[in-house]
Amino acid sequence: MVSFQSAIRTCFKKYVQFTGRAPRSEYWWWVLFVLIVMIAAHLIDNFVIAPTLGLPAGSVQDGAPLSSILTIAFFLPSLAVAVRRLHDSNRSGFWLLIAFIPILGELLLLYWFVQPSYQGKTKY
Repeated sequence: MVSFQSAIRTCFKKYVQFTGRAPRSEYWWWVLFVLIVMIAAHLIDNFVIAPTLGLPAGSVQDGAPLSSILTIAFFLPSLAVAVRRLHDSNRSGFWLLIAFIPILGELLLLYWFVQPSYQGKTKY
């Protein structure tokens, strides 16, 4: 089992590494980290940056600059850890494309992401 700090460190270290495996704990710790950081960024955008720009608090007219920057920064490591998580369950990373099928694709990916690691050597 991977600790929270270790998972975050690993995901940043393997920023664009799409090969290898990511255990279930590494993937879900990363998801939790991104969720917490994005909530904080949205709060800062809405209640600090928006009023600084002369917009009402909670305004989304400013485009949420901090949230936008963090979304771009977290995109590749999130994609990479998702691919490695699929590899850990002995599936190709191309299965992420199934997310483009509304509802069914996301549910199938969620099911695969919560599955335990594949025991033994995988193709990936």
